[in-house]
Amino acid sequence: MATRKTSRRDKIRSRIRGKIQGTQLRPRLNVFRSNTDIYVQIVDDHKGHTLCAASSKEKDIATIKDTKTAKAALVGKKIAEKAIAAGITSVVFDRGGYLYHGRVKSLADAAREGGLQF
Repeated sequence: MATRKTSRRDKIRSRIRGKIQGTQLRPRLNVFRSNTDIYVQIVDDHKGHTLCAASSKEKDIATIKDTKTAKAALVGKKIAEKAIAAGITSVVFDRGGYLYHGRVKSLADAAREGGLQF
């Protein structure tokens, strides 16, 4: 049985996904936030492929002892590096039903600083 918080996030998430869709020219930057980690991937929805991904569990980020918000910023920089290396400069941001606040905002700001446009 889903809790109220997760069912609320699922409703928001489905509403967001009804409005945005990743294309080959402008893929979707998807965020998933767990209690301890944050994961992000760039997805082409037409082909159903993940083009690149990053998370706070990667070795160079996981070894750093810092706050979750600071680690989210490192993940944002990492995904921007991987995206630019893959030839992606513009994305559609999918916050996954989470509030644009805290770790999600930190990740988005760092990805913008890294060169992604959304």
